[in-house]
Amino acid sequence: MKNIFIINGPNLNLLGKREPTIYGNITFESYFSSLQKQFVDKVRLQHFQSNIEGELIDKIQAACLDNDGIILNAAAYSHTSIALADAIKSVQIPVIGVHISNIYNREAERHTDLLVGACKGNISGLGLDGYRLAIYYLLQL
Repeated sequence: MKNIFIINGPNLNLLGKREPTIYGNITFESYFSSLQKQFVDKVRLQHFQSNIEGELIDKIQAACLDNDGIILNAAAYSHTSIALADAIKSVQIPVIGVHISNIYNREAERHTDLLVGACKGNISGLGLDGYRLAIYYLLQL
C-alpha cells in the first residue's frame, strides 16, 4: 500500500467559506474524509495545512522519508516561492501540484507558477477533484 501526503498552503484552511464561487463550499476536512473512504484499500493518506512558507518546506522535506508521493497545493506561494520550488527539487519522490481554480483564468499575477517546473505534473482548474486525480496518477507510478 502506498503512502501519499497532501500538503496545502495559505488560506486553504478556509475552504468552504472563502470565495465559494471560486473554491466551492466544501471544507477540505470533509473532502479529505471522502478521499480516505474512496481509497481505503489502495493508499494511506495524510494531510497538512499551513499558512507559513517555512512549515510547508519542512513538511516537503520530511514527507520524502516515508511517503511515495506528495500532492502540493501551495496556493498563493506557487506564484512567489523559489524556496518551495527548491524544496520540491530536493526530494526524491514525485510531487504533483494542484490548484483548485484555473489560475490562467484569474488575475495576471496568478498566471505564473514558479513550482510548475519542479513538480512531476500539475492539475489546475478541476476543483477539489484535482486531488483525487493526482492520487490516481501517483498510484500508477
